[in-house]
Amino acid sequence: MPGLLRGVARTAVVAGTATAVSNRVSRRQAGRWAQQDYAQQQEYAQAPQAPPPPPTAPPADAADAMTQKIDQLKQLAELKAQGVLTEEEFQQQKRALLA
Repeated sequence: MPGLLRGVARTAVVAGTATAVSNRVSRRQAGRWAQQDYAQQQEYAQAPQAPPPPPTAPPADAADAMTQKIDQLKQLAELKAQGVLTEEEFQQQKRALLA
């Protein structure tokens, strides 16, 4: 029976020691993480804040945009018909306009 008690006592000591070490490691890691979080919060608080982006202009009406493109294409066609633009220049301008 003394051997059995000695084994139980040894197991209890080992388990108690393991629990104590585990708790200590957990507390130490939690402390380190808390310090890192605090440091990051301080850096963020001290960093200059970017100004908010300027308000965007309201989007143009799709019909108005299409009407403008059609008018520009007509002007390009007139310039081509007058001989001001070559066929290559006309195609290049048309691609740029429709892109």
